[in-house]
Amino acid sequence: MARYETPAVVLGGGLNALGIVRSLGSAGVPVIVVDSDPTAPAMRSRHGRKVQCQALEGEPLFATLDELARGFGKPVPLFLTEEKTVVSVSEQRERLAGRYLVRLPEHERLLALMHKQGFQELAEACHSAVPRAVRLAGLEDLPKIEALTYPCVLKPSEKSYEYGAKFKKAYKMMSAEEAAKQYREIHPVLADMIVQEWIEGSDSEIYFCLQYIGADGEPCASFTGRKIRSWPPRIGGTASCTAAWEEDRELAAMTTRFFRDVGFTGMGSMEYKRDLRDNKFYMVEPTVARTDFQEEVASINGVNLPLAAYCYELGLPQAAPQKPAVPRIWRDPQADRWSQQESQDGPDARSQSHAIYDAYFRWNDPVPGIDLFVHRVKSKLGLAG
Repeated sequence: MARYETPAVVLGGGLNALGIVRSLGSAGVPVIVVDSDPTAPAMRSRHGRKVQCQALEGEPLFATLDELARGFGKPVPLFLTEEKTVVSVSEQRERLAGRYLVRLPEHERLLALMHKQGFQELAEACHSAVPRAVRLAGLEDLPKIEALTYPCVLKPSEKSYEYGAKFKKAYKMMSAEEAAKQYREIHPVLADMIVQEWIEGSDSEIYFCLQYIGADGEPCASFTGRKIRSWPPRIGGTASCTAAWEEDRELAAMTTRFFRDVGFTGMGSMEYKRDLRDNKFYMVEPTVARTDFQEEVASINGVNLPLAAYCYELGLPQAAPQKPAVPRIWRDPQADRWSQQESQDGPDARSQSHAIYDAYFRWNDPVPGIDLFVHRVKSKLGLAG
């Protein structure tokens, strides 16, 4: 195994970050993990030095980064794992220049890509395949949704932690009347929502392409995967996923072309869904300037994207991908079980022979998985607080 001298700083301690820490740490990169919660999964990994901060955004974050930078002899790669951190870092990018290596597009373009209506407009301008959508900024916009073909999905235009504490990630609406009723309930908490025409198909028809894009607009690493289950079913985040090498050429080309057309560089991904009505792929949404929730699925399938980004920014040779003969599954065990129980979907025939990698528990890094098990036991006994 190669040994690297320059540390990498990972901001965030959630499940997303755990995959990045494991990808870098197991490759021999010295890692520093920064989070406000010392019990977060990545903060409990055997990999890396742990640094607790007051917050992952704003001045408390930069105070921590300033302190860390005093111990570095040269700029170090910085990995972002949460949207709130992306916004703060982008706004203060000049403050980090010369001490941290983080590749970002122009700030206003980044904000547009992070906003669902902004992405919709960019995708339409680039003639990309996207479902029709309408933005709701207030109750006066409700008449616009009558022009859409239902079913549709109602979801926030951008990440909102207040919304996430009270509502589902998204809602499938069968009519304009149903969408309007649900929006009126959400409106006092978050007015900025989007209604997008539904793409017909199961969760196993949702694909994604993860990339790290260099200064020339070309990816130095790319990986195409497919969801197996989502939580909640049909409208939620990834519960389990695997490689989708059979669709790599088409989806990697679509992703590279879109990001090049809009001037995006750095860590990014695009989610797609194949519509069963016409068998075509449609863009759903991008993840930009941060790692994707299921980023580690690429690493366990031989494409270590965090390592590729690290080597690119430091001018080091790239490690060749080492794809296994049979794809591997990345699975959040609890979310996957909930999804299977609620959806009543049968086994995914295409991945029956694939080995499963638990997102939390690994024999060579067991504590995050043990923590999850203990928390579940306490919850069942009514002891979790």
